[in-house]
Amino acid sequence: MGPAWSETVVTLITEFGRTARINGTAGTDHGTATVALLLGGALKGGCVLADWPGVGESSLHEKRDLRPTIDLRAVLKGLLRDHLRVDERVLAADIFPGSEDVRPIEGLVG
Repeated sequence: MGPAWSETVVTLITEFGRTARINGTAGTDHGTATVALLLGGALKGGCVLADWPGVGESSLHEKRDLRPTIDLRAVLKGLLRDHLRVDERVLAADIFPGSEDVRPIEGLVG
């Protein structure tokens, strides 16, 4: 990508979470929590943002799923606001309607 890399952010997000326990089809698909991977030269990078609750029974969502700890809208709001300069009111009203209480994550973009 050459010089464009320094201005690039790539976001990989799935809503296809995993369970921490075997489910009814003998798999670990269709869970609640997921992962987001961010890469690109415009990011501060070099870190993992997480609040790992563990996989003990008391830490699981509905006693089977990894517990979501970060709202993905907060990640995307932070990127869109800081990298593309999207106004926070537009983020809350138009892009993620009803998300006024979800604060953008700070400091993702360098």
